[in-house]
Amino acid sequence: MSRLHVETFESGPFAQNAYVVWEDDATFAVAVDPGAAASRMADFLADNGLFCEAILLTHAHLDHIEGVAELVRRTGAAIYLHADDRALYERVQQQAVAFGLEVEPQPPIDSTLEHGQRLRFGGIELEVRHVPGHSPGHVLFYSRDGGFALVGDVVFAGSIGRTDLPGGSMPTLMQSIRSQVLTLPDETVLYPGHGPSTTVGHERVGNPFLVPNFGGSLA
Repeated sequence: MSRLHVETFESGPFAQNAYVVWEDDATFAVAVDPGAAASRMADFLADNGLFCEAILLTHAHLDHIEGVAELVRRTGAAIYLHADDRALYERVQQQAVAFGLEVEPQPPIDSTLEHGQRLRFGGIELEVRHVPGHSPGHVLFYSRDGGFALVGDVVFAGSIGRTDLPGGSMPTLMQSIRSQVLTLPDETVLYPGHGPSTTVGHERVGNPFLVPNFGGSLA
């Protein structure tokens, strides 16, 4: 059985993680959250002879989408986003101004993601799970075969996503973590939007926002 690989690209002032997922002995790949590393991602795809079929967005905050236009120019990949984050996506230039930055307008979304949807690109199969709370249309992408989930800014190693931005909600985020992250097998590797990877099991017992004896509230 072919094995799935995940390559991490950290870059930009937000130290954001973007990812390329591909399969052994295959030419299909998908890119996830191409922020400031878009050019490096495109070079990696070209150097490895990988065809990027899709750009999957966990959510539409600036640091996760600022490189979408460049990656589309380099690869022609289709863009996937949940409908509840479309307004954020379309206001990317206003988001940039708030941080004193500039970014070009992004291409239109090609496909709308829905909770429970199963995406297949060659031998890559990903389950879409809607996990609002950090943003209204935030999703994660779970690979049962690969034993990993690309979780964006929902949960991090030892932390959780912020909820003080427009559309954020702490109760909603905690419910998302409870119902859509902690229901995954403990050995599932979590690839977050910032910081190092972790596992469901590690966060279940050690994340101070989730574990009562550390002062958190059990998700």
